[in-house]
Amino acid sequence: MPVVDVQPDELRRLTGHEEKSDEEFKDDLFALGLEFEGVTDDGAFQLEFGPDRLDRLSVEGVARSLRYQYGDARGVSVPKTNDPDWTIVVDESVPDERPYVTGAVVRGVDLDDAALDSLIQLQEKLHATMGRKRAKGAIGIHDLTMLKGDVLSERSTGNSITYKGIAPDGDTFVALDSNEELTPAEVLEQHATGQKYADLVSEYERYPAIYDEIGLFSFPPVINGRRTEVSTDSRDLFVELTGTDQWTIDRMCTIICYALAARGATIEEVEVQYEDGTVVKPDFDVDTKHVSHDRIESILGVELEMDEVIDLFERSGLDANAELGDETVYEVSIPPYRVDVLHPLDLVDDIGRAYGFNDLEPRYPDVGTVGQRHERSRLEDAARNSLVGLGFEDMLDFHMISEGENYERMGIEPGTEVLGGGEPASITEPYSEDYTMLRTWVLPSLTMVLENNTHRAYPQDLAEIGHVAHRDDSENTRVAEARHVAAVFARH
Repeated sequence: MPVVDVQPDELRRLTGHEEKSDEEFKDDLFALGLEFEGVTDDGAFQLEFGPDRLDRLSVEGVARSLRYQYGDARGVSVPKTNDPDWTIVVDESVPDERPYVTGAVVRGVDLDDAALDSLIQLQEKLHATMGRKRAKGAIGIHDLTMLKGDVLSERSTGNSITYKGIAPDGDTFVALDSNEELTPAEVLEQHATGQKYADLVSEYERYPAIYDEIGLFSFPPVINGRRTEVSTDSRDLFVELTGTDQWTIDRMCTIICYALAARGATIEEVEVQYEDGTVVKPDFDVDTKHVSHDRIESILGVELEMDEVIDLFERSGLDANAELGDETVYEVSIPPYRVDVLHPLDLVDDIGRAYGFNDLEPRYPDVGTVGQRHERSRLEDAARNSLVGLGFEDMLDFHMISEGENYERMGIEPGTEVLGGGEPASITEPYSEDYTMLRTWVLPSLTMVLENNTHRAYPQDLAEIGHVAHRDDSENTRVAEARHVAAVFARH
């Protein structure tokens, strides 16, 4: 789960609530679903949250959510944008493996040390989540004053940069944290960051590169050039993103723009000129979804007036209009930074948080029976108690895993007739390369714990009774689910 460092003093400044104590903030953040994990050496909160709310990967996003919770902001907010002065020209030589680009110009941002640290953290957290470790999307942020745009045409006064493909041993540039001119291939071989991300582009015939009139200044998705490095003296920024999916990089760009707009910056559009046409970015289009009044009440278990529901939507940063008919249905407007709203149930979740889940009163369901433990649960408890009694530490690991951890590192092939070799239930569009499928057996999860616990004292006797799954076309869901037990010993 993502963990974000947030300075409480920055929260006070960005929310306008200087009177809030650290403990009050912790309670308010927990109500939003952000769990307090500890404090860094410099006093920052370490907050863990579900990977769905990627707009909260920065202090600016967390402060925005708090302002809605406090009632200081309401409804959908979309930053105003100025007309484009810059164009990104996408050359036909761009590698087919990474064809998409987006961007924005940001003017008048006040980057003190805290703001710059937050921007860097947001960039890296987006890389790790939506960007899938830069494979699906990568962000470059540049000091605009260090760019010299090409003249787009004789009839245009605007500036342009070019996204193109170049030979691995083509033009040289000075990368961040370096002092020497290197070709892209030399960056992958000699630079620490280049070595880290070399596998993303090393198989390409031509490498992605971005040029201004002076020359090469960005080698996405690997590293930026030192010439355009952002510092606390930077006031105007050029944000560019490249990737394998246009929707993903557009949403990543939107989240960055919202964070910088919260710092008082003005967002300026850019034109992206493809061979088959020109589009204007960033994409701040507002989405809409529908949910019925009855569905909200039945899921939350409370009776709500129509005006109350609309008020709760607005306190969640959304807008809603009621459509009256045989049943009341709300048309809900969703701001572009809310990449997590995919289903009407996500809207109900927002209503519940704005209402206050702690304020929901528990009640017995309208059925004639009282629940009790399932026989399977009794068996699991008996097995778990026996394992603990034998000296094993009971574990609870994630049900999701990667193919490499589930198969390759355990020395088995997918689909083989061995324990754990079943055909996996894979995730079509995973957010992270670490979690791409449901595990087919429990043992890999325990070996991963041992791998991460080499600094702990021995013996380490671990056991888990957990969920596993594999593809099975005879099941209604095409997936067979089961509970497995596994145990490991690690001793001197």
